[in-house]
Amino acid sequence: MPEGDSVYQVAARLHEVLAGRVLTAADLRVPAHATADLAGRLVLETVPRGKHLLTRFDGGLTLHTHLRMDGRWQVFRAGEKWSGGPAFQIRAVLATEEHTAVGYRLPVVELLRTADESGVVGHLGPDLLGADWDADEACRRLAADPARPLGEALLDQRNLAGIGNVYANELCFLAAVTPWTPVGDLTVLPRLVARAHQLLDFNRMRHGHITTGDLRPGRTHWVYGRARDTCRRCGTRIRTAPHDRDRPAYWCPHCQQGPTPSPAPRR
Repeated sequence: MPEGDSVYQVAARLHEVLAGRVLTAADLRVPAHATADLAGRLVLETVPRGKHLLTRFDGGLTLHTHLRMDGRWQVFRAGEKWSGGPAFQIRAVLATEEHTAVGYRLPVVELLRTADESGVVGHLGPDLLGADWDADEACRRLAADPARPLGEALLDQRNLAGIGNVYANELCFLAAVTPWTPVGDLTVLPRLVARAHQLLDFNRMRHGHITTGDLRPGRTHWVYGRARDTCRRCGTRIRTAPHDRDRPAYWCPHCQQGPTPSPAPRR
């Protein structure tokens, strides 16, 4: 599932080409909204909320989409051949005179009243890239379940919205604890939350989810995706094992203290 900074970039691109323009054509290729007619409506904005995308139109309507694992919005100039995948994978089309935004493999395509947006995003915690970011509230939500493993708690969008598996693993490394460490064992929770905000803000318009500060290819992450490689700090071999919903966790056995799967995987 994409990280919040990636979704922020998608929203920025959609906003750039659609906001302030009238739709010349629109097609929502999902059964619930197949007959919806948005042509002629003015696009007001596209904004991210955590990992959700909200495209708002005049008349009080919002198109709510979510990329999850495979979804993608791709923008084409008018008349340009679409190349994001086969036609049967297209779930949404929003066209203006200049551009066409095509949503491929979108698992969530929902047209709703703008006044009802809270029904689809109201459960989310503070948005790391939102204007309403509230670090104290994020800490309060994380600390509310002190026995919960940190990696799992960071991935729960009800605690703070925008963290995916890359940042969850990298933040555990930066906090020097394993992803299975109970939240209540942390003495640096406010510092960890501040670092999460710092990283996503740094990468909001960059690709690659850079956490090391090194933009060179292959040098962007401390542990994520680096199983069998050596730790950049101490040289110990990075280990990996499933954690939340079988997503892979990565950690350095020397630099990170705390619980690990038992028996520890031989990797």
